[in-house]
Amino acid sequence: MTGYGKAEYIFSDHKTIVELRAVNSKQLDLTLKLYPQFKDKEADIRAMLTQPLERGKVDVAIYQQPVAGEQLSSVSAINWALAKEYAAQYKEQMNVENVPDEVMAAILRMPDVMKTNAQDTSLSDEEWTLLQHAINQALQGFLAFRIQEGAALEKMFNEKINGIEQLLAEVEPFEKGRVEKIKQHLLSNLSKLAEETKQQIDQNRLEAELIYYLEKLDITEEKVRLANHLRYFRETLQQQSDNNTQQSGVGKKLGFIAQEMGREINTLGSKSNQSEMQIIVVKMKDILEQIKEQVLNVL
Repeated sequence: MTGYGKAEYIFSDHKTIVELRAVNSKQLDLTLKLYPQFKDKEADIRAMLTQPLERGKVDVAIYQQPVAGEQLSSVSAINWALAKEYAAQYKEQMNVENVPDEVMAAILRMPDVMKTNAQDTSLSDEEWTLLQHAINQALQGFLAFRIQEGAALEKMFNEKINGIEQLLAEVEPFEKGRVEKIKQHLLSNLSKLAEETKQQIDQNRLEAELIYYLEKLDITEEKVRLANHLRYFRETLQQQSDNNTQQSGVGKKLGFIAQEMGREINTLGSKSNQSEMQIIVVKMKDILEQIKEQVLNVL
């Protein structure tokens, strides 16, 4: 699930910004981009974020900016030779004459380019407390973003489930006359065959074969199971909403239910020998694929 959170604080001559950005991923992939002053606290920062984030490809950036009218006292020099080398490599690889400002700014923020005084590379207890507070603040904003997105996803899922239910109801009118139509078609063909071969048809065997064949084409069980899966999907969504939390594992559960829905829809398609019913099945499959894509964004 995607998410974004940001917080900042001012300490001494600099402002520190904490940013969390995430895109969907089946597992937690946590990347930290830290200024040198915060490197000693990397393990602690990871421990603060790992459990609340749960999963997703998350980029965490913690960087500093000078307060207006000030310069960062921790910065003593810029390794311009290395910065120019990086810029030259960029121009060569991208086959361009100039380096964009945003790329150059990123190069200048690299730890090996931006040198710091040795005595300033450790974090004071006071600033570490401020940083922890900012991380928690950014994390809360990030989780609130996820909850907001979850509400939008829930609305979308309900609309899609309603769409499949409506299509399932549209199957019924075609189903009623379908069995009788198939039966009459088979009897007509057999009658023609009997006339051509001058052989009498065994009515008892015919009835038995017809029953077996028509049972193979019956879709009552598939309709019932699909309706149950749709109801269970909606109930699972409602339970998550009632808890008012981002409960872990719900996304996997919804994914399993969607797989079962797919099996029933595929069976409906294989048993449908009418073009009208096959069109309905194709529409169901299209909606289900949209559901499967978005289920990946649920924790």
